[in-house]
Amino acid sequence: MKNIFFIFIALTWQLAAQRPAPPKKTTRVLFIFDASKSMVTKFEGKTRMEGAKELFYKLLDTLTRDKNTLVALRMYGHTVSYPPGDCKDSKLVVPFAAGNKELIRQKVREAKPTGITPIEHSLTEAANDFKDPNSINIVIIITDGIEECGGDPCAARQKLMEKGIVFRPFVIGIGLSPANIKTFECVGDFFQFEDSETFGKVTQIIQQQRMNRTTAQVNLLDERGYPSETNVAMSFDDVSRKAYKYNYVHTLNEQGNPDTLFLDDFPTYRVTAYTIPQKQSDLIKLVPGRHTIIPINTPQGSLRINRREGPFSFNEKVKCIVRLADGNKSTLHVQRLNTGERYITGTYELEVLTLPRTYINAVDVQQSQVRTIEIASAGQLTVRVPSQGDGCILVKRDNRLEWVANLTAQSIQTFYLQPGKYVAVWRSRNLKGSIYTIERPFEIVSDQPITIGFTQ
Repeated sequence: MKNIFFIFIALTWQLAAQRPAPPKKTTRVLFIFDASKSMVTKFEGKTRMEGAKELFYKLLDTLTRDKNTLVALRMYGHTVSYPPGDCKDSKLVVPFAAGNKELIRQKVREAKPTGITPIEHSLTEAANDFKDPNSINIVIIITDGIEECGGDPCAARQKLMEKGIVFRPFVIGIGLSPANIKTFECVGDFFQFEDSETFGKVTQIIQQQRMNRTTAQVNLLDERGYPSETNVAMSFDDVSRKAYKYNYVHTLNEQGNPDTLFLDDFPTYRVTAYTIPQKQSDLIKLVPGRHTIIPINTPQGSLRINRREGPFSFNEKVKCIVRLADGNKSTLHVQRLNTGERYITGTYELEVLTLPRTYINAVDVQQSQVRTIEIASAGQLTVRVPSQGDGCILVKRDNRLEWVANLTAQSIQTFYLQPGKYVAVWRSRNLKGSIYTIERPFEIVSDQPITIGFTQ
């Protein structure tokens, strides 16, 4: 049998997101009471059942002083004797209703230790006991042992979360080994039952969470440290589960302040702001029932890459590779011409995918400023060849030639080239000597078409 005595106190609420805190709502407190056989074991001169009942009465009296509070009672291990016990032995004994406090007290007073401890099943069933998803829902489990039916309180917590109910147990135990304490790391905080201040600490936290929902705001800071940046997508990652939990697009409210988010306070979060490049917060542990500010340094300016205006749109679909000017050549972003994009302030390098490539170094993006880059409009080159052959287009730069593109076997080929002086070379495959290579110099002017041809 079990040799520990502890309490689960689980706080649940229906999540709301990105809206102002609602007015005070009804609080529903569901007590889940352990009436399993092991409660007859003596503890500090009394049975665990006697100690659990005394603690239950104190919690019941304390938490129902608020007029907006309704209470209910679920009990497990109270109908089927152990052995063998029944892992489905869990029942809502007194549902939520006004004025049922004394009936709940009576049912607990009459409870006698009988069966076993199905914690996961009771927690999962508790989700069905709350009929009003808009209430502040609190679950308090009083038990003397760990799960006896092969269940997993962590799995129960996940099942409730899938139904939109978030709960956070507080474990108060005596004689728990480090291994047992570790079992509950995924579901709540641990308190020593022997500590005379434990009851006061726990009830204070419950009262605080009942009256105040756990909220947070993400401050996207500019270079002055002001939370002026916004309209950025962001993810809240549950660090321990290595998975994202929430996705939001950052917003400033009508007062110009970052919007308030209502979050599950259990996980340790890391927030990723999807700026270019993306930025992350430090590890964040929310304080239950309180408002937490999460700062992320995201000073931004804008970079606009324009094609110079002309009658044609020869390079309308050209894109630009943006890299940080830090020696790392990895692609940060690909931006189309004639568009603007926000970047974290700093220095960047641009590789515009024109023909030939256009490279622009040391492009500074400054806070709240728009840096505009002008790219010359392309001209159109049409190449006509009489037969299949091989060749390429070369651009003249500093009295040297640089490769731009290969000519194909097609009889008519079109290229969109940046302004400049070029040479096209070609040889028919029917002619087997290099001396039959033909060279055609030409010049490209922005927005102007030009045609060159080769004859054998």
